[in-house]
Amino acid sequence: MSEPSENKSTEDRTAFSREVGAKAARKLKARRNPTPGVWFGLGMMGLIGWSVVVPTLLGAALGIWLDHRHPGGHSWTLALLVAGLAIGCFNAWHWVAKEDKAMRDEQEDNDE
Repeated sequence: MSEPSENKSTEDRTAFSREVGAKAARKLKARRNPTPGVWFGLGMMGLIGWSVVVPTLLGAALGIWLDHRHPGGHSWTLALLVAGLAIGCFNAWHWVAKEDKAMRDEQEDNDE
């Protein structure tokens, strides 16, 4: 009758050692690849902001120049400002989607 209790304690030890090994591996990985801090997040927000602002300002500047060179019934400034804003938003969306995909791929690699 002592065999079932020995088998159970052996199974408990192997399960416990696997759990300890998994936790140790996670700690070592966290030390090798630290999570980004607050400054990293602020930097990313700034990068995304500039990726919208620069095309918007370039569109507005080109529109002002065209309005002075070729005055007409419609405003080049407004049209190119909106176009620059749309390009900037698309640029930011594309960059964020690319970063999100990279993070998801890394997460999947870690889970395996």
